[in-house]
Amino acid sequence: MSQQVDASRIPELESVVGLALEAAAAAGATQAEADASLQKGLNVTVRLGEVETVEYQRDRGLGITVYFGRRKGSASTGDLAPESVRDMVAKACAIARHTAPDDCAGLADREHLASEFPDLQLDFDWSITPDAAVELARDCEAAGRAVDARLTNSEGASVSTHRGVRVYGNSHGFLRGESSSSHSVSCVLLAQAGDDMQRDYWYTSARDPRDLQDHRAVGRIAGERAVARLGARRLPTGKAPVLFAPEVARGVIGHFVAAIRGGAQYRKASFLLDAAGTQIFPSWVQMHERPHLPKAPASSNFDGEGVRTRDRELVHDGVLDGYLLGSYSARKLGLVTTGNAGGVHNLIVDPSADAPDLLALLARMQRGLLVTELMGQGVNGVTGDYSRGATGFWVEDGAIVHPVHEITIAGNLKKMYRDIVAIGSDVDLRGGIRMGSLLIDDMTIAGE
Repeated sequence: MSQQVDASRIPELESVVGLALEAAAAAGATQAEADASLQKGLNVTVRLGEVETVEYQRDRGLGITVYFGRRKGSASTGDLAPESVRDMVAKACAIARHTAPDDCAGLADREHLASEFPDLQLDFDWSITPDAAVELARDCEAAGRAVDARLTNSEGASVSTHRGVRVYGNSHGFLRGESSSSHSVSCVLLAQAGDDMQRDYWYTSARDPRDLQDHRAVGRIAGERAVARLGARRLPTGKAPVLFAPEVARGVIGHFVAAIRGGAQYRKASFLLDAAGTQIFPSWVQMHERPHLPKAPASSNFDGEGVRTRDRELVHDGVLDGYLLGSYSARKLGLVTTGNAGGVHNLIVDPSADAPDLLALLARMQRGLLVTELMGQGVNGVTGDYSRGATGFWVEDGAIVHPVHEITIAGNLKKMYRDIVAIGSDVDLRGGIRMGSLLIDDMTIAGE
């Protein structure tokens, strides 16, 4: 068996998935779907110039779901040998025979399955040796620590490279594989002045290693961010505008994404329950799903059920177009799958009409809080109540005056979304939600 993990392994996994589907049919299953994957990775961490970890990862797996009418059973294995595959299928079938029927269970309808598969450029090799990765991490950390003498300690610099292959097939005749890659460099540094110690980080990630930010720049930015936080203080409790930097702004919109997922809707566990067709954001806000962007982190030709992905205007003029649905949640809601089994595929949040950068947004805010990091999990997905620990900078007259820590920002997501004042053009491309800085008119800040 080949040791490579790339597109050349797709036929091998197709054979494994085909065997699982054949065994399920032979056992009497009316429908079945199987998903096989291979993963390979290298992670290296250097701290204070010394190698701290060198980790290799090799994983394989196969999962199957079988349906006997509307009865469902699932099983998985890490052994892809034929006998193990057959044993796994037998266990899934045994489970299905003892489960209660569910009228919404079953494969995605055949007419929704993907039939076109353009090259999305998702897989790029980074043939970096462990020794070279160590040197790269060492250079990254050294560049960061050289920024300022007050950078006295480090949590380390890391280099990571991963490649994977996945094949999905079902008894409708769908059988397709995709290979993908993910590479990153990160650095976390600590700055100290007297008794005051602060930490901060930076990272770069991309499918293509040639698209990574220069590793020394990653270290320098981490160092500059850590030093900038020295002298942080708390704020008096009150209300003020809050500007979320791009790397945290996407988390604010991430709660919107979670609220419009089909599972949250049919379970009635969403603060945006039955919100399709209603105004959620100001009328100038536009959000688009773009699943086929080359090299993008959340691109795919098909979702977790083989359903074709498609471009979609998710929010138009501030109005929610609809939900993010897989087949099961769609049936529960009496709707049709949107090809989102497994999540959203590259959600693009357009900047404000005047396309402000961060400096312009600071000037527009005049007085308020710039948030650069969030902590804690204080978000209620049912009520929309939002409360997170935060660090960042206090702004007066449109300029940063001092760093801030040990505070909490709070509000309700429904109101926060209505109170969005501007979205920046400083777009962060490192995640599945692509957007710039986010300015919200008024939030509670709990401090002293």
